[in-house]
Amino acid sequence: MTFLTEAEHAGTWLGRVWSPEAGGPCIVTLRDGEVIDITSKSTPLVRDICEMDDPARYVQTAEGRSMGSLEQIAAAPVGDRAQVHFLAPCDLQAVKACGVTFAGSMVERVIEERAKGDPQRAEDIRARIGGAIGDSLRNIKAGSAEAQKVKAALIEEGLWSQYLEVGIGPDAEVFSKAQVLSAVGFGADVGLHPVSTWNNPEPEVVLAISSTGQIVGATLGNDVNLRDVEGRSALLLSKAKDNNASAAIGPMIRVFDESFTLDDVRAAELTLTVRCEDGFEMTGHSSMKEISRDPEDLVAQTLGRHHQYPDGLMLYLGTLFAPTQDRDVPGEGFTHKLGDQVEIKAPGLGTLRNRVQLSTTCDEWTFGASHLMRNLAARNLL
Repeated sequence: MTFLTEAEHAGTWLGRVWSPEAGGPCIVTLRDGEVIDITSKSTPLVRDICEMDDPARYVQTAEGRSMGSLEQIAAAPVGDRAQVHFLAPCDLQAVKACGVTFAGSMVERVIEERAKGDPQRAEDIRARIGGAIGDSLRNIKAGSAEAQKVKAALIEEGLWSQYLEVGIGPDAEVFSKAQVLSAVGFGADVGLHPVSTWNNPEPEVVLAISSTGQIVGATLGNDVNLRDVEGRSALLLSKAKDNNASAAIGPMIRVFDESFTLDDVRAAELTLTVRCEDGFEMTGHSSMKEISRDPEDLVAQTLGRHHQYPDGLMLYLGTLFAPTQDRDVPGEGFTHKLGDQVEIKAPGLGTLRNRVQLSTTCDEWTFGASHLMRNLAARNLL
């Protein structure tokens, strides 16, 4: 098992693995199919590398030692601290997310809000609201004068929504997705809060951003979402988004260099596949070409003089994907079942794979910032 194609091996990759020998995480890159430990006293954290003027050059030239082959470590059981396995590629960065950044998903958000978490009601109103809004928002620039005219028209028709406000209004939706160090990585279980009966994966590009606002690189993410919880009230967004193991990021950060830049992110095509134990399979797609706000604009709205992140941040950019494909009951769309295998891939960024479980049965998050600092100190890395 691996998460990169042969062509992707040539990229500049930055990630983290669990090291049984160290009793904690190591910073790694990939060279000739080998996972190379580049942890050092000067750069014990991914955060430290992201703060450099030229992160790519450092990752490419840093001294290190092999921890094993990519194929071997990618196949290791996640959570087994007796074996080297991949972790989420971020450490002290805040984990933030942008919502309603694609016109195509805005319609679903409006339906979700009007349905108050009821999937059957959602199907009943999907045609009515979808017909009224349709693709008319697809090419509108958020915050523009044209967007303001559309907003006025929708208000007059009684179709205005808080989701449309952040979708085409001047201010983007940016929320806290997960706590520092709580994100899970490639191969880990992702968690659903047990109160939810209507939920879905959200395949997204995730940017790695320094404290100064420099976009250092990109990776993939699954912004696991509880549609029924968020649909009942926007004030439940935190409960719908931030639960044990509900943020997956990985497999590794592709650091920007001459072979991969922000323009490649702007052109990224994400594919989602959900394979289920009952034989059901769902596929989906999200094209970054259709995002309503440029990634640089989303970064500027998140970080600046108005809000600082001294350890940088990871920023989910949102998704075009909206799961309307029926799974069990006609008209009720898709919802997860335990054991679902979720695969998110994009050329140049690799593949992120996770299995769906309840947040209450996923491994508890027990290795926080205090544990990391003590571990690094014991290893003489601070």
